Amino acid sequence: MWFNLVAVTLNTLAELLEHRLIVIANHDLRTRNPAEQLRQLQEVSEAIVGAHAELSSQIDARLNHYLSQASYDKALAHIRAGNEKAGEGDTLAGQ
Repeated sequence: MWFNLVAVTLNTLAELLEHRLIVIANHDLRTRNPAEQLRQLQEVSEAIVGAHAELSSQIDARLNHYLSQASYDKALAHIRAGNEKAGEGDTLAGQ
């Protein structure tokens, strides 16, 4: 499993979203072993869903929407924009 549910933060979620992009961009793996790439993508996707479930009551409505709709690129951009505003700290709702 990619994360410990007790310690999930927006930074953890951002790392998972970034890893998803790395898996998708791995053309060598796709050519060499497409089943393994699919397995990795499924694993990270399940971790993203789990992290979202853990954080859903703490994150703002827009990020919740992006994650609920699997708009993962938008979710990552939203987290990055929030981190820039907060000086690289977590941007949980109410903080």
